[in-house]
Amino acid sequence: MRRLFPLPDDPADLLPSRPRGGDDPLGPCPLCGRPMVAGPSLDRHHWVPRSEGGREQTLMHRICHRKIHSVLDERALARDYATPESLRSHPEIARFLRWVARKPPEFMDRHRRGRR
Repeated sequence: MRRLFPLPDDPADLLPSRPRGGDDPLGPCPLCGRPMVAGPSLDRHHWVPRSEGGREQTLMHRICHRKIHSVLDERALARDYATPESLRSHPEIARFLRWVARKPPEFMDRHRRGRR
C-alpha cells in the first residue's frame, strides 16, 4: 500500500512544534492553575464586571470563565469574588476546581445556567 504522505525519518517530527504544559508562555490559569494553551479554550475575564465599573481583565480557561458566570451574578462578583483566591473559596467553584484538575488544558464543556 502506498502512503499519500510519507512518514518522517525522525519520529520527533510528529510531535507538536510548540512546547506544552509548564513551558507554555501563557502560564497557568489564575483560577484552576492548569497551563493555558493559546486557542479557543481561552477567554478574557474582568475581575470586577464592566457593568460594575471594572476594567482589569486577565486570560483564563473558557471553561473556568463560564463556570464563574454560571454560578455568580455580576453584583456578587464585584462585591465578594473579585480575586482568584475569593473565587476558590466558593463551595461550588471549589468542587468544580477539583473536577477540572483532571482534565487536559484544552478541555471545554458547557455549564448549566444556575445563578441564584
